[in-house]
Amino acid sequence: MEHIVIIGNGIAGITAARHIRKLSNKKITIISAETDHFFSRTALMYVYMGHMRWRDIEPYESWFWEKNRLELKNAYVETVDTNNQTLYFKGGGSIIYDKLIIASGSVTNTFGWDGLELNGVQGLVSKQDLEKLETNAPNNKECPRAVIIGGGLIGVEMAEMLRTRDIEVTMLVREDGFWANVLPNQDAEMISRHIISHGVDLRHNTELDKILDDGKGNVRAVLTKNGEEIPCSVVGITTGVKPQISFLKNSKIETDRGILVNRLLETNIQNVYAIGDCAQQREPIGNRPPVEAVWYTGRMMGEALAQTISGKPFEYNPGNWFNSAKFFDIEYQTYGWVFSEERKKEYEVQFHWKCASDLRCVTISFHKNSNEFLGINTFGIRMRQEVFDTWLHEKRSVDYVIENLKQANFDPEFYKKYENEILREFLSLNKTAVS
Repeated sequence: MEHIVIIGNGIAGITAARHIRKLSNKKITIISAETDHFFSRTALMYVYMGHMRWRDIEPYESWFWEKNRLELKNAYVETVDTNNQTLYFKGGGSIIYDKLIIASGSVTNTFGWDGLELNGVQGLVSKQDLEKLETNAPNNKECPRAVIIGGGLIGVEMAEMLRTRDIEVTMLVREDGFWANVLPNQDAEMISRHIISHGVDLRHNTELDKILDDGKGNVRAVLTKNGEEIPCSVVGITTGVKPQISFLKNSKIETDRGILVNRLLETNIQNVYAIGDCAQQREPIGNRPPVEAVWYTGRMMGEALAQTISGKPFEYNPGNWFNSAKFFDIEYQTYGWVFSEERKKEYEVQFHWKCASDLRCVTISFHKNSNEFLGINTFGIRMRQEVFDTWLHEKRSVDYVIENLKQANFDPEFYKKYENEILREFLSLNKTAVS
């Protein structure tokens, strides 16, 4: 019986395993050093906040694995020997594979600052990171103040988590607005104001110089590049993630930032594949980055690869870009492409509407010559992904999209609707009739 070995039990690896099992009777072994069972990584924050228990973020019951003949091994892969199709574990032991799927995920990205080794310095990616935060910041007596380095989605999650325990939080971000390397300035500035309204000391245009020691191996403070010393007990490193591929450094598998793969998610080595956060497309797909650390793309890669492993070669094609997140009370969705100022295309025009409450806004991008709808950011208004996906495929005009925005609204029945207000402002700014 062909033996499929999967390194990693995140969304990519488990999706691949589930779909291979649906399509075949192959032997499947899943290896992880992080946890015994798959869990919802996006729900880690809610365990710390007390909204959920650990068992609540495990989507499958413990009997699921045996019933579906998915063998689980808790171990860390130290060496991959592709010549002999063998994995060697830290602490001893090995396993032979017929086909290998690497879905090892990502780790916190750091930039060589002094003090990274100190107690109290941590990221927020793994279960172990969550356990560290529970130890480092159990309450505001043990941890009166934390400093978070970097913005983005992990940074705002950590800030919200700490604020639920009344811990003072300072965030250092390099840009003028929160996540301004991704969001247009007006969107970023609104999110900055919202984060500040939740009691976060958000410092724009501020960078870390070094992390300071208390003389006993613990964090005492951080020093910024402008010379300010900020006392703290915890330093959260949320400056992005990078593929977890250090265990491949002596293997024959080609890597760059991540493990290099083609559209079939094949590496340069026969019978070895990579999916999820650790995979890097040799040729980027459209405007997408070659490495995508996104939950749904990991799931899609797992589904696509399962077809190939089961004898039906299937190319990974994620379709139109979309994503969602939450900034404290404001839900964010994006469909298509709405670029930040630094990444904005020459042909891209953006229309921006903001509610008087400063809690809702919409930014729509379109082509300046053809008026083709290119993408939308929504904050505080829930929209339907399938509607925007259709409009993007049909290359609808921006006028059509704004005129028919009600079709996309997903807010409950008694929520206030803003489509007419958005339409009026668009007409006022563009002084054209909507066809």
